[in-house]
Amino acid sequence: MFLKVQLHWNVIIAAENLQPEGLMLHRAIIVRLLSDFAVKKATKDLGYFLAVTTLEKIGEGKVRQHTGDVLFPVVFNVITFKFFKGEILEDVVHNVLKHGVFMRCGPIENVYLSNLKMPDYRYVPGENACFMNDKMSKIGKDVTVRFSVIGTKWMEAEREFQALVSLEGDYLGPISTPDI
Repeated sequence: MFLKVQLHWNVIIAAENLQPEGLMLHRAIIVRLLSDFAVKKATKDLGYFLAVTTLEKIGEGKVRQHTGDVLFPVVFNVITFKFFKGEILEDVVHNVLKHGVFMRCGPIENVYLSNLKMPDYRYVPGENACFMNDKMSKIGKDVTVRFSVIGTKWMEAEREFQALVSLEGDYLGPISTPDI
């Protein structure tokens, strides 16, 4: 789920952001890394970028001829978030449909639990549609559900993952309901 990864990137710092003090350079590099993370969002191999933890090494800067910007090779540690097949996680339902529910888990917006992967649950239509079983256990909006990851799909254009999950297994299903 959470991974600690060491990355090697090239960071470009605008000439006007360079100061003779070393701390200002560190600050400019970290700000640029965070900006790059916001744009990049995630990769297929590493998952979603969450946080830069440490800046390990800053290499010698090279001035770019036409712009005057400086390119620094950097080594840093980062925390990422990625689903793995077979992993057991918890998530909150945000949308109930006739054929299943959508949940959010951390930065992943599209976690789908199909009605085919909810043994013994049946759809109950209405204003507050939900899935319910014979023991009155309910899966509806704002309910926290423990599930097993069946698979994930990387969507390159959106730079995000989608996941398909299941309740087939021991100790899986709703674990809390919203306060009324």
